[in-house]
Amino acid sequence: MKTPLAAALALCLSLCALPAAAVEAPLILSLGAAGNAERNVVRYECEDGVERVVTYINAAPNFLALVSIEEQTFVMAAGLAASGVRYAAGQYAWWSAGPEADLYDLTEGEDAAPIAHCFEITETP
Repeated sequence: MKTPLAAALALCLSLCALPAAAVEAPLILSLGAAGNAERNVVRYECEDGVERVVTYINAAPNFLALVSIEEQTFVMAAGLAASGVRYAAGQYAWWSAGPEADLYDLTEGEDAAPIAHCFEITETP
């Protein structure tokens, strides 16, 4: 039996994670969660001229970020970080700390500069 949390996460991942043209069958991912789950959508303005919308799904022990890069959405999982939270999938890493985040291309090497430095867009009245 699916819990409401599992159903909501499955729906979000099936609708948010793949470009509409690529969807032939829904992708369903069930995550076991110890407690409440949280979904945050954050808009960032990046120095490379791209506005990125990142969906964070926090459902302990799973912490995910859905990040769009070059018309593909990557479902990134959180890993260890000295500060902030580092998410990774494929060749990319998204490292967020407070209202800022950096996007890295991991194929450029361990000491490479980020390919995009981003700032959270806050909409204050």
